This record gives sequence, structure tokens and C-alpha cells, in this order.
Amino acid sequence: MTRSTTVLPGVPALPAGPGDVPLHRLEVPSPTALPFAVGSFEEVGPLSRWDRPHRHTFYEIVHVRAGSGTHAVDLVRWPVEPPQLAVILPGQVHHWEGGQGPEGSLVLFTDDFLVDHPGDRELLRELGAHCRYGLDAGQDRSIGGLIAELAAEYRQRAPGHESVLRSLLHILIVRAARLPCRTGQGREPRAHGRTAAVAEAFAELITRPGAAGRTVRECADRLGVSPGYLTQAVRAATGRPPGRLLIEARVYQAQQLLAHTELTVRQVAARTGFDDPAYFGRFFRRETGSSPGAFRKHHSRHHQSLEAPSAPA
Repeated sequence: MTRSTTVLPGVPALPAGPGDVPLHRLEVPSPTALPFAVGSFEEVGPLSRWDRPHRHTFYEIVHVRAGSGTHAVDLVRWPVEPPQLAVILPGQVHHWEGGQGPEGSLVLFTDDFLVDHPGDRELLRELGAHCRYGLDAGQDRSIGGLIAELAAEYRQRAPGHESVLRSLLHILIVRAARLPCRTGQGREPRAHGRTAAVAEAFAELITRPGAAGRTVRECADRLGVSPGYLTQAVRAATGRPPGRLLIEARVYQAQQLLAHTELTVRQVAARTGFDDPAYFGRFFRRETGSSPGAFRKHHSRHHQSLEAPSAPA
């Protein structure tokens, strides 16, 4: 188990440095406990409904059965419209706001818990890319029943419960992956074998700190393949060239820093690999249609609160 992804109850969150979004680790009852938890929002605790942007070291599957308000994930705001399923990936920035708050159940687990079913990582990435899925009555019962079984196994901890939990989680992920995408479109066919492994490693590589500004050749060198093979593998898996994905990862990092931190535009430029803030501004405008300052004004809750009119005395 990667110990940095889990903590004992009561251990404070990692302090957020300048320009960082708070990082929550999974609470487990003992150093040898499974990196897994399941329960209602109340059982998981107050952080399960946290209304401040934060990110996790773990996956979070949320089955919302009641409530209202908004679920903000990265830069998208989803209305809470039960019953629905949401999947938040490690590193995604999210928070809940407004309304009555969500009611339902959460399944929390780290990457280590997927050891028996490594293919589930790819399914989870697909689910996280769409984030929210509306459920009909039958889907709601099916998902709810699986999570109830997970919760019962987790509470009882009968002999063999670890393998049962992993098996039930696998079934939950596979069935969730069968849900129609919110756009109503089918998913892209997936690559297989070494091609899929290289594409998966590339997808993980470009999300790491310090990845901003890397070239396709530098990424290929780090993965031990040729630039041509990397391009072939990523195209087979995603239908898109790795150079385009590198640009989008760079833009995404800049957007997160502008929306969720108080770093200056110059500092954001440096964090995303630009020595020249003016060039960063042109790059950002070309890719998003907005200047960094205008983007921050529209998306940053901090700046919005500063501009909000004060209440009359």
C-alpha cells in the first residue's frame, strides 16, 4: 500500500502550499487496514460534503439519492439531480455547494485496492471523464443494492471479506461503465495489450507535477518507447495525437491554478513551463478564447467574493 494515500483518523490534511489545492487522504482505522471505505455521507464524515475546492489521493464513487445544489468538478458545475452516480478521480478538484446538500452513499478506495482488477483503472478514467450519470429506477436499485452489499461486507469483516469487497467493487465499476454517457454517445473502442499500457502510462505521466512543457519526445524517452510508437499508441487509445493531449494538460493545469489559487498570472505561467508571461497569455487565449485574467474573474470563487456587493448596513 502507498502509505502517503491513507492516514489514521484525526491526522490533519496535508498543508496546502502556495498555489496548491488542499489534498485529502483516505482515513483508515489502522496502519494495516485496507485502503477502502464505504458508507453514507454522515458515516464518512463532514469532509464528504466539503464546500471548498479540494482533491483526493483516492477514487470516490458517489451514489446520490436525495438533495439539491451543485457539484463542481474541475471547471464544470453539475446540478445535483437525484438519483445519480458521480465518479471523482484522484487529483480532480471538486466541491459541493448550495441547496440541501447530497444524501446517499460513497465508496472510497485508492489505486492499490484495484490490484486484482487492473483493467478497472481504465474504466474509472472513462467514468471520471463524464463524471455524472443520471439513473433510472432500475439502475438506482441495482447500484444501491451493490453499494449496500459493499457496506455490509465492510462492516462485518467476515473471513474472506477483502476478496469479496474487491469483487463487488469490480462489479460496481463494470456496471457503472455500462451506463449511457450523458451525451448519449458510445465510448471509443479501447486499445489493448502493450499499446494500451503505453497509452495508460502516458496519460498518468502528463498529470504529474513538473510535466508542464514536456515534449512528445521527452515523454517517449521517459516511457522507453520511440516518439512514433507513442503517437501510434495514444492515437489508438484516444483517437488523438499525444502533442494535442500535452497542450490540453498544460491548459488544464493553468486553469486549475487560476481558478483555485491566488498565484499571480506570472507565477501561473512559471508553474506551467512558460518563461515569458506575455507568451503564456497568448497561448492561453489561443487555447481557451479568454485571457488568464478574464478566466480567473469568471471562475475563481475568491475573486467573485471580492467583487460581490456588500450587504447594506
